[in-house]
Amino acid sequence: MNHRTISGLGGTVHYWISRPENTCKGAIVFTHGLTADHTMYEKQIEFFKDEYIVILWDVPLHGLSMPYEGFSYERAAKDLHTILEQEAIEKVSLAGMSMGGYPSQVFASLYPEKTLCFIGIDTTPFDPAYYSKSDLWWLSKVKPMAKWFTDKMLRTSMARSVSATEYSYHKMLDMLAPLTKDQIIEQMDIAYGVLARELKPTYLKCPVLILLGDRDKTGKVKKYCMEWSKKTGYPLHSIKKAAHFSNGDNPEQVNKEIDQFIANSGLPEQKDRNK
Repeated sequence: MNHRTISGLGGTVHYWISRPENTCKGAIVFTHGLTADHTMYEKQIEFFKDEYIVILWDVPLHGLSMPYEGFSYERAAKDLHTILEQEAIEKVSLAGMSMGGYPSQVFASLYPEKTLCFIGIDTTPFDPAYYSKSDLWWLSKVKPMAKWFTDKMLRTSMARSVSATEYSYHKMLDMLAPLTKDQIIEQMDIAYGVLARELKPTYLKCPVLILLGDRDKTGKVKKYCMEWSKKTGYPLHSIKKAAHFSNGDNPEQVNKEIDQFIANSGLPEQKDRNK
């Protein structure tokens, strides 16, 4: 993949792009989760790169996109828009894993004309209606709680809690390796603290698919996803034998779900489902 950068609103943002030589079904932007980086989607690159334009990026404050001043999910979404403008891409499918679902939803809300569809991978709605005051209070306590862990314990517990396979476990450890304990805690604190402040009623005009690992035990993700699907009618598909990092635990099913949903996203019945 070709490595490129943009001058983002708070610093330099790094991204990677691959374009197929022949038939192109469209463009997909994959947005990674908290304390991870673009390599979280290496199993997706293998599947999609020959038929789609694939864009991966290090979300601001992550990977090579550090340092970054004044992080917000809206700023991240606008930076993504700048990436698409630089690449002359008019319409995209968005796939966001966990935290990556938040800038993806903000992007879809800000730029509906550019969004073909959104696939949420073990993520939750960017809407305060789903979260209780106690939920938001606990999010604000992530930083002090994380400080109680030793460096090694913090890394291993984070990696183990999101994975159901050895691949996902070691991949998560690899993505955490370049970070100091303070950087990990800073990312957690800013990401969750910003989420609590930035949540707002969000209506997505595009087709939406929710993917959820059947072994996902991260926080209340399962509960939120079920309520999200029930309230909106968005289809929720269970990823077998997968925890929170479901696109690493079961990439075969996740890839097929994404590919099929994108192929069907222009059909009238998909659009009507979100009215």
